[in-house]
Amino acid sequence: MLRGLNGKDKQLMVCNFLRSWRADIVCMQETKLEWVTRGLVRSIWSCPYIDWLYLGSKGASGGILLMWERRVVEKLEEAVGPFSISCRFKNVSDQFEWAFTGIYGSNSNRKCQFMWEEFANLNSWWNLPWCLGGDFNVIRFPSESLGAKRLTWCMNDFSDFISLHGLMDNPLEGGLYTWSNSTFAFRIDQFLFSLVLAEYFAHFSQKRLPRVLSDHFPILLESGSHRRGQIPFRFENM
Repeated sequence: MLRGLNGKDKQLMVCNFLRSWRADIVCMQETKLEWVTRGLVRSIWSCPYIDWLYLGSKGASGGILLMWERRVVEKLEEAVGPFSISCRFKNVSDQFEWAFTGIYGSNSNRKCQFMWEEFANLNSWWNLPWCLGGDFNVIRFPSESLGAKRLTWCMNDFSDFISLHGLMDNPLEGGLYTWSNSTFAFRIDQFLFSLVLAEYFAHFSQKRLPRVLSDHFPILLESGSHRRGQIPFRFENM
């Protein structure tokens, strides 16, 4: 999570990280930008073959930016909701179609149900192999929160959503939590994906990268071999 993407120094730092990570698809949360222009996208990802979709912030709060390499995937359709932005993609190499949803979840327990309904409606509409990634702002198990000891109805709803839609939640490598401060720690950032997508992009793994620009850790979702070679998806919640 970025805590704002409107400073030149921060844009330069993001650009340097993206260059070193060599991502094909990047999703960023809490951009704090009402509008995203071509100039801004070029300033943070210097590759000339980038396309993007965004959810504008509400004042100085929120905002999602999803970017992708057009030589790798082609956008066929898009959807923007209160908690997410989604693209129906087609792989350039073999025309395989799938969907990606970038998420910035609500930290209000009362709004979680609306979030699950938004995602369920999207899945019903496209009915494609699916990957979701971002800051869900909710955990599944007490072990994903430092010091937590009991299940809550929000945790149960999250697990029910995953089970209902046949999604996989691979273990996080490189650390237990994705957000922390001096007192608390949670695993609230992650990727979920359908079995069909996991079989296509063989050997999915999600890894916690070193923290760079915020109290969130970037998460790397990486696949094994494919016709094009190694195809990594990187999600930065800086």
